[in-house]
Amino acid sequence: MTTRQGHASPRPPGRTDARLNRERLVATAQDVFAELGPGASLNEIARRAGVGPGTLYRHFPNRSALLTAVLRDRIESLCGRAKALLSSESADDALAHWLRAFLTHARVNQGMGSALMIGEPDAPGLDCHQLILDAAAGLLARAQQRGTARTDLTADDLVQLVVGIALSTARSEDEEQPERLLALVLDAVRGRPLRSE
Repeated sequence: MTTRQGHASPRPPGRTDARLNRERLVATAQDVFAELGPGASLNEIARRAGVGPGTLYRHFPNRSALLTAVLRDRIESLCGRAKALLSSESADDALAHWLRAFLTHARVNQGMGSALMIGEPDAPGLDCHQLILDAAAGLLARAQQRGTARTDLTADDLVQLVVGIALSTARSEDEEQPERLLALVLDAVRGRPLRSE
């Protein structure tokens, strides 16, 4: 597009610019929420992303929308890792590797899910939980088929155990405690099924 004087006029921001701004905002929000918690200033997120508050609010009209985007991005990444691990040679190592990644995820994102549910009770928390359950189920089923995981264990059991570790060690000063507890869980996963009474 040119003006009457023949000079090129500035190109209006296009879809690519908007997409890049959105991606930058989500990536920056990931860091800021990890550093300052889910109540971090949205203006601070916009500032660190190098955009104005108006740009942030065009993409995310409220805090819940941004929290949802960040949480979904993290969960999709976590579940993508599970999918990639399904093709690894050792089903046992794949399950252990993913459970460690899930524990890190659960510890880092502990306050985000709660903040999202408080701010917007109809937020898609259940969908996120189901994605995690499905990822755990695929890796667990493969380990069970290979004989490296007890057959009386469910994906929900595993998820609850890891979330329990994340919650119980949230304020622990012992930085190695979560890994030690997860190692105990992994030993139990590889153990014999419980005897029925």
